[in-house]
Amino acid sequence: MTNNRHRTVSLRLAFPLLFLGLTACRQDMHDQPRYKPLAASDFFADHRSARPAVEGTVARGHLRIDEARYTGKISGEDIDQFPIPIDRDGIERGRTRFNIYCTPCHGRLGDGNGMVVLRGYRQAASYYSDKLMKAPVGHFFDVITNGFGAMPSYASRIVPDDRWRITAYIRALQFSESAKITDVPADQRQTLPVEPPPSGIAPSAAAPAQQGNR
Repeated sequence: MTNNRHRTVSLRLAFPLLFLGLTACRQDMHDQPRYKPLAASDFFADHRSARPAVEGTVARGHLRIDEARYTGKISGEDIDQFPIPIDRDGIERGRTRFNIYCTPCHGRLGDGNGMVVLRGYRQAASYYSDKLMKAPVGHFFDVITNGFGAMPSYASRIVPDDRWRITAYIRALQFSESAKITDVPADQRQTLPVEPPPSGIAPSAAAPAQQGNR
């Protein structure tokens, strides 16, 4: 009986408190004063609702103090070493990014004969030209970042580390242009994929090419 009496008293006290809480909720608590992006304001002297960032403010994740990693240069000169670790997975990542962003102009082989070039767009650079074969890796990063000639900047589309991975894949393409089967360790040669010969060429005629330049 005592417990039931206490429970009844508690409920009688709870209902008035609940009622008072409900009356405190008003629609203007939902419709709070706010500004739309770039809306005008009479509150501030410059009549802008959005406050300018404090001088020197850096967005989270954009404190890029590693000059080489984020510009491809040191003291204004293109670097010739990768500022991030490059492994097989990194090169594979570079290949997929290359196929998405670079092949329309440069082609999958990197010879500058991409699909848009074949359809009349300005001739893209071949990675096998003497100039680009000798170019430091920082040059490729800089071009991807800032564009060059008819090529636009891809900085808004490709994050910095992926630009380095694309550059690593370009280096792999350049190396493969003059690579021979003997450049592959003997214990790994049997694992190399064998591509079918082009249409109209007998397999026997294409076979010797596997022993020469790839």
